[in-house]
Amino acid sequence: MTQNADYLNELGLLNRLQRSGFMFLGTGEQTVSQHMFRMLHIVFLLNRMSEHRVDELHLLHLVMFHDVPEARTGDHNYVNKRYVSENMEKLLDEGSTKWPHGQEIVSYIREFEARATPAAQLANDADQLELLVVLKEQSDIGNANANEWIPPLLARLKTEAGKKLAQEILETYWTDWWYHNKHDPHWVHGSRKPNE
Repeated sequence: MTQNADYLNELGLLNRLQRSGFMFLGTGEQTVSQHMFRMLHIVFLLNRMSEHRVDELHLLHLVMFHDVPEARTGDHNYVNKRYVSENMEKLLDEGSTKWPHGQEIVSYIREFEARATPAAQLANDADQLELLVVLKEQSDIGNANANEWIPPLLARLKTEAGKKLAQEILETYWTDWWYHNKHDPHWVHGSRKPNE
């Protein structure tokens, strides 16, 4: 009787679970939920940039569920993964029966992890690109370590749309969306007109 509520409470952990790579980067912070939220927007863009669009709802489901297991395992960064192994099969077997619509959720997680379908490749590129946006921001505000993380990330991209979006991210200063025209009188006078 509590399966739906249990699942929603489990997902709530992702709102508080910090992405562990930031302790190695030295600056910034992000929860798993924050990462997944921007990923949804990235994959929405990637699908429209792609020469061969895939079923969008399926694609969004891949992103929506891909990090759900981290509520049980925690977030393991690239250093952790050299030493820590997760019993993902046990987790997914239990999830398939304990989560509502568990078999469907598990199928999305497995597809994402296999990276074999065009949709999974777009979703995995979105995973990398979300980190790239974070690294670019950290680089722009002065973290030199962030620049060293970028080349291996770019090598992990598989789709042409992902590579194209990566280039756009790298060429755009992180505040350009709101502060691209620093000579606009607004930044001197605020909301008032210059002669007020």
